[in-house]
Amino acid sequence: MRAQLLKLWESRAPRDRAIIAAMAVVLGAALYAALVQTASRARMQLGTSVTTLRAQAANLDRQAVDLERLRAGPVISASQTDLRTLVQAQAGEAGLSRALVRIDALDADQVVVVFGAVAFADWIAWIGALNSQHVRLDTCRVEAMSTPGLVSVTATLVRAKPR
Repeated sequence: MRAQLLKLWESRAPRDRAIIAAMAVVLGAALYAALVQTASRARMQLGTSVTTLRAQAANLDRQAVDLERLRAGPVISASQTDLRTLVQAQAGEAGLSRALVRIDALDADQVVVVFGAVAFADWIAWIGALNSQHVRLDTCRVEAMSTPGLVSVTATLVRAKPR
């Protein structure tokens, strides 16, 4: 094969050889320039990605420190207050006492609350306030009422277990 290519090359006139060599050099330079340009574009894109990823990593580091700080914080003991009393007090503070139909204590760490007609946004805010008191929503049934924005709710709330 190599001998055939050499024979083909030598069969060309010197002028043709020069033209073929010049075309090969131009084609090689064009390919090289295209590769360099593509690599440069990819490098710029990766540079912006690295900046974004570094910011995300720093954010995750901050969140990890916050999580460790929160985990190291004091755990509220189950005997601090009766869960039923706590839930009723939180409902009063949130202005939901009128809508509260009943609170049934299933045990020391679990209650069922029933709201007749409560604004959904107020109820969601109340659940958020309970979360800050280490009371979590376990199960819930929300039914829309005929008045827009009002719902009836039956929910089971549980006290978060100590770690």
